[in-house]
Amino acid sequence: MGAVPTRRAFLASGLASLAFAEQKGAVLPSAWHRYSDPATEFEVLRLTDPGHSCWLPAHYNRALARHGGFLLYASDDTGAPQACRMDLHSGESRRLTDAGHLDASSIAMLPDEHSVCYFDGRTLDHTTLGNLRTRQIYEVPEGWERCPGSSIADDGSALLGESRDGASRLRVVGLQKGGARTVAEAPFILSHPQARPKRAQILYRQAEEALWLVNSDGTQNRKLPLAGGRIGPARWSPDGRTVLYLNFPDDPGQLHAIRECSPDQNTDKLVARTSQFAHFGCNANTSVFVGASQNRASPYILILLRLTRRELSLCEHRASNPAMVAPIFSADSQQIFFESDRDGKPAIYRIHVEKLVEETEPET
Repeated sequence: MGAVPTRRAFLASGLASLAFAEQKGAVLPSAWHRYSDPATEFEVLRLTDPGHSCWLPAHYNRALARHGGFLLYASDDTGAPQACRMDLHSGESRRLTDAGHLDASSIAMLPDEHSVCYFDGRTLDHTTLGNLRTRQIYEVPEGWERCPGSSIADDGSALLGESRDGASRLRVVGLQKGGARTVAEAPFILSHPQARPKRAQILYRQAEEALWLVNSDGTQNRKLPLAGGRIGPARWSPDGRTVLYLNFPDDPGQLHAIRECSPDQNTDKLVARTSQFAHFGCNANTSVFVGASQNRASPYILILLRLTRRELSLCEHRASNPAMVAPIFSADSQQIFFESDRDGKPAIYRIHVEKLVEETEPET
């Protein structure tokens, strides 16, 4: 008969198992929890455990596989935020990184969906999803600070801003060789650069004051003609023809509105007024929008039909900050994902809308 394990050996074994579980590549069991929304009775699926914090990437970064197979997100279940890949069929996740200072919002899937980029402190890293091999692509130079937001263009290059002494520069980094070039300079802190789909142009922000558009070669850097008031979340339409954004009127008694700017025509028009959306997303053909209301009496996730401008409540988000909810559609427009701290710490949720929204073809 074998020796009985001592208490010390048992504890050592447990610590070793815990250390292994915290390693890059560890597989995490599903934490899915289904519930019926108390206000609407729609079924909602909580994908992550609210006992620790989980976050979606920035709303303009690709987090969902085109054909719905997996989701990229960040989790601090090991004590520090790490990028994870969730299988949307089984609910299991795989830890992708062992970063020291991961910026969860910077996680972005590359167009081929075989790898992911993210900022770990001052460095831009690239990890291959298959073998989890990681390499450093770029480091923000000494004397400069990274501006808020970063993204990946259709050609796989990375976009970011760097600031110094109240001014900033827009940078493009090639992922193959890591070389960086400056596209534009600004006398303010630029943020959230986004490449224009199917065109060689880049959109970037001037806080809540303005949106700017510049050609990728640095020419024709101009401010877009937007409506008066503060500028909320902004994003390119999937076809790249227009910039969709939330307009927050200066008069707090007025409704927040989704507006659409066409850079080629130099025009701006109203799409629809909303029930005080704090954040929004759109489906693949922009026929349907999803928003998170900041109305305290009705803290809902809603869909808004572009044609009729009518809203339908899906579920309560009950987030402490409605802007964090940042709902997004899946590529086929059949699911909506969002973030909320309604059950404790930030967690990720999913709701099916196939009975309400027409299916769209994922981009190739």
